[in-house]
Amino acid sequence: MDTLQNLALAGGLSWASGFRLYATVLLAGLLGRLGYVHLPEGLQLLTDNWVLGIAGVMAVGEFLADKIPAFDSVWDAIHTLVRVPAGTLLAWGVFRDAGPGTQFAAALLGGSLAFGTHLAKTGGRALINTSPEPFSNWGASAGEDISWLGGMYLMWRHPEVFLVLLLLFVLFLLWLVPKIVRGLRTLARRLRGQGAASSGT
Repeated sequence: MDTLQNLALAGGLSWASGFRLYATVLLAGLLGRLGYVHLPEGLQLLTDNWVLGIAGVMAVGEFLADKIPAFDSVWDAIHTLVRVPAGTLLAWGVFRDAGPGTQFAAALLGGSLAFGTHLAKTGGRALINTSPEPFSNWGASAGEDISWLGGMYLMWRHPEVFLVLLLLFVLFLLWLVPKIVRGLRTLARRLRGQGAASSGT
């Protein structure tokens, strides 16, 4: 694999891990197992039967959890401890044979990208879930599914296009994340105010 493809693969897997970790591992492992794509040596473990089986079960659970308002936020919060380390490890695996310096740099960038994607998803869903109707939640989930599929396709078939879009996504995150953080702070203050009012009555 050339450097461009490796960069796209590391960036793509880290990006996708931020909101569809198990489906990402399952798809990459299956495509590698069936010979449709070439996985670097450091990612060959994704083709293992146990990895595919567990990723498949968890991908179904993640898909269902993502469609249930409020529960999706609980799921996302728990998976802060899973998605970010997994995105780091996937980027690390792509560059396993590139030398320790390059591998460590890839891990740092992969972890940062997974964290940014996860934070945008988790914070955005928490704000969306303040609405009583479920349709905005379902729409956001469907949009993530479509973006994930498109990103995974471009990552392998058109890596240069994917890298350009990934850069634009990072710039978008730099604009979006502060707004989400402010929105979450406002929501937390509102909830504390409601809690204080309830306890005072």
